[in-house]
Amino acid sequence: MTLEKDILQQVAAASEEAALEAIRVATLGKKGSISEQMKLLGAMSPDERKVAGAALNVLKDKVADAIAARKGVLQEAQLEQRLASEKIDVTLPARAEPRGTVHPVSQVWEEVVQIFGDLGFAVAEGPHIEDDFHNFTALNIPQEHPARQEHDTFYFNEKPDGSRMVLRTHTSPVQIRTMLSSKPPIRIIAPGRTFRCDSDMTHTPMFNQIEGLVIDETSHMGHLKWILAEFCKSFFEVDDVKMRFRSSHFPFTEPSMEVDINCSWEGGQVKIGQGSSWLEILGSGMVHPNVIKAGGLDPAKYQGFAWGLGLDRIAMLKYGIPDLRAFFEADLRWLRHYGFKALSVPTLPGGLS
Repeated sequence: MTLEKDILQQVAAASEEAALEAIRVATLGKKGSISEQMKLLGAMSPDERKVAGAALNVLKDKVADAIAARKGVLQEAQLEQRLASEKIDVTLPARAEPRGTVHPVSQVWEEVVQIFGDLGFAVAEGPHIEDDFHNFTALNIPQEHPARQEHDTFYFNEKPDGSRMVLRTHTSPVQIRTMLSSKPPIRIIAPGRTFRCDSDMTHTPMFNQIEGLVIDETSHMGHLKWILAEFCKSFFEVDDVKMRFRSSHFPFTEPSMEVDINCSWEGGQVKIGQGSSWLEILGSGMVHPNVIKAGGLDPAKYQGFAWGLGLDRIAMLKYGIPDLRAFFEADLRWLRHYGFKALSVPTLPGGLS
């Protein structure tokens, strides 16, 4: 009876399941105290063995039941403790962890707006579907120009009057709409989607472009060069960048220039602002008098300059993205690799990237 009392007291005092398991092994295990008593039955007389064996079997059952009951109590107490510590207030709003990222094009879009906004430029927008006048004629693009052909431009079905609307091939129509609705001085940038029939590693049927326009009475080529140099230094976050202006031809500017910046290629990566190589990034020039006239202004009084570049392309250059087509594939793995934190808004004082 003393053995039974001691064991049951130990079971009742156990405060965790590990202690209960130790008691079970010490009493009912192969070398436990009750098991050792069972081994002594062989040396007893039949009558003694009958009495002692029955008593030991009753003791084994009592101990096993006591351990099981105590284990149930401990598990119930542990569950109550977890419920108290892990309870959820269902009246609170959901607080799912943010997993989305800002697309590189959206990030670069905001970076460019920040830079030109600091230089005094406003943002202007226009429709994606344009008429022939705003997309071609007002921009001094002749009827026989290749840009008007269906292999380069997305046309809509012909109207009863024979005209056809197009998906705009550049954001230049915004320049015309701004001149027709505003009085100089004009200083705008026009970011937005544009559409052309082209698709490879560096071209897609839909892409993002940004153009700038300055119209007043005194602007000249020197102002254009300074603005582009300041933009490149700020955007690529370098102290200095060399620029090369090459003569070119665009119907809407005269003179026209393509702009290169110096760079180096090391380890398959482009580094802007260093090295002796050159990389073309944009087209620019003084606004053609015919374009100023189409905008409802007097080219004898007003002059200005314009430039245009691809947002997708400069995003590829700045952030080392090799294939333009991946921008539009909506692959979450790609977006999480190249994307930006949702609340990481680019600012000039705080840093763009």
